[in-house]
Amino acid sequence: MKTAKELFSEQAKLVLAPYKVRFEDEMYKAFSEFGPQNSVRDAMEYALKGDGKRFRPALVYMVADGLNKGLNVVPVSLAVEYFHTSSLIADDLPCMDNDDFRRGRATTHKVYGESVALLASYALIASGFEQIAKNETNNSDVTRLGILQASHTMGASGLIGGQYYDLFPKDLDKEKLLMILNMKTCALFDLCMTLGWLFGGGKLELLDEVHRAAYHFGMAFQILDDLDDSQKDALANREVNFANRFGFEEAVRTVEESCKAFQHSLELLGLKNTPLSQLASGLEALSQGFK
Repeated sequence: MKTAKELFSEQAKLVLAPYKVRFEDEMYKAFSEFGPQNSVRDAMEYALKGDGKRFRPALVYMVADGLNKGLNVVPVSLAVEYFHTSSLIADDLPCMDNDDFRRGRATTHKVYGESVALLASYALIASGFEQIAKNETNNSDVTRLGILQASHTMGASGLIGGQYYDLFPKDLDKEKLLMILNMKTCALFDLCMTLGWLFGGGKLELLDEVHRAAYHFGMAFQILDDLDDSQKDALANREVNFANRFGFEEAVRTVEESCKAFQHSLELLGLKNTPLSQLASGLEALSQGFK
């Protein structure tokens, strides 16, 4: 029997397939920007070439396409994939989650060693900021806001902080756990949607609604993942799991509420009739299997 994660992955692949092709063509062309050929560049390319769904760059495209301004968001789509991949390299290290496989093959540090993997992770972060800075725009505020959002996402208030609390959870009441989920999952979704909105020509005065939409989508995504991983996380004594901490009924209710709130935000942003809505409907439908 397939898990909810596997079912969502299959559904998402159908929605994401055209974006994956569109994105990967640009990604492979961009490898030439990584500098001279050496082990660090090889490790960067290896990590990026893994068979990912390209979920995050697809979110950038979905938002920009929904705005229908015809603006180029290729560089910022590359940026979010670089940031995401850099975090995966770091998370897989023995001092972190100690994983041997990622995206269907050996993790980067297993192939290139820990030192080179760590340098590749750093280099991908730098390349991500470079891509944001070079994305064309007629509004300097757009670039400034994009850099600020990326800095927040990649810093101690975002992915790094989320990974720290995931490794060293303490006093996990509901508010604290939601904060961790926001930092480790919602933050990167927020960056994807924000960059798609900014560089796709969205109104700056609606950015708060974009942040709300990303928060709700990220929560639904992560809590469904927690429902799916409930047994595995319990066996591993992993504390950061919403479903195990507060029960399946509360987890399903939170997924439902988050999906509805996300759909409402999409309506306010003029993005209701987009693949984003399909993805949220898929998350909500799969959560019903845990009732």
